[in-house]
Amino acid sequence: MAREPAEARFPVLRPRRLRGSETLRRMVRETQVTTDDLVYPLFVATGHGIKREIGSMPGNFHWSVDRLTEEVEEIAALGIPAYHQRPSAPTNLTLHQAIDINVPIGCGDAPVFPGDIILGDQDGVIVIPANLLDEIADETFEMTAYEDFVTEQVRAGKGIFGLYPATNEQSLVDFAAWRKANGR
Repeated sequence: MAREPAEARFPVLRPRRLRGSETLRRMVRETQVTTDDLVYPLFVATGHGIKREIGSMPGNFHWSVDRLTEEVEEIAALGIPAYHQRPSAPTNLTLHQAIDINVPIGCGDAPVFPGDIILGDQDGVIVIPANLLDEIADETFEMTAYEDFVTEQVRAGKGIFGLYPATNEQSLVDFAAWRKANGR
């Protein structure tokens, strides 16, 4: 008697015991991958005006910092929330040789030290020194809260003078009250 290939027999029987509860359904369902699960690789090259394809990775490029914003805009449009950078030696090893790692470098005319954070969006790229990261994050949080307050005030019809920047003492008093009322 000839046997049928497994594909021809499957799925003849679909036991319901594996779909009895939401927990079991989550355990046995196929993997779901969304853009939230992805990390986009970026390769930064020293110099200006560089967009050079990486021979071993078609469709991927070495970017100079001044052109990196072009790629960041595209990544943002794709909905990928993070990118990953690795040390990447230039492809021409007769001209350039990787000789060290985790040492200070110059990147786009800016000094970059091990542990520094490079942050970019469609408006540009900045280097945040590691020792200032907490201070800058706190200040950014505070500034974002104040800008949300200003946006709300302007939409309500209030004028911008004295409000932004906060040169009127009453603006700071109003901000403190707004913050308390909104839990910010």
